[in-house]
Amino acid sequence: MGRDLRRLAKFYQVPVREPSDVFHVMLKKGSFSAMRFVTAVQMSHPEFVESVSRELWMRIWSEDKDITEPESLLEAAEKAGIPEDLAKKLLSSITSPEVKNKLKENTEKALEYGVFGMPSIVAHINDKPELFFGSDRFELLAHLLGQYLTIRLLLLYVAL
Repeated sequence: MGRDLRRLAKFYQVPVREPSDVFHVMLKKGSFSAMRFVTAVQMSHPEFVESVSRELWMRIWSEDKDITEPESLLEAAEKAGIPEDLAKKLLSSITSPEVKNKLKENTEKALEYGVFGMPSIVAHINDKPELFFGSDRFELLAHLLGQYLTIRLLLLYVAL
């Protein structure tokens, strides 16, 4: 995985750097708090979902920083442009039954679509959900959406 990640990062000019202890990060620390935080953002301020998701991704996959501790989530929120008072309110809600249930609902829906790993994308094309798995499917997705897109342009956009 590491070798391919480095090759792809260089090819697409995306600042990807796997965490220094990738298995500890993925299997021990996980991303549960971050998923709940993004869910809380989605529920009350969806306009920040993309930016906070990007910042959390950058922390773990580019900067080798934590995404599990409260302070880490607040730092990502600040970089995403979420006002401090709102970020603290969102953070305090991640243990609420509402946020927990919404994340569970989102996860169950993903499983219903057949999602099994990342990156997985469910696109609704002509009112029909279509599952795409893998970073090599972005251009196919763009084509089915009637867009011309090279993967380099897409990843450049994602990295910005």
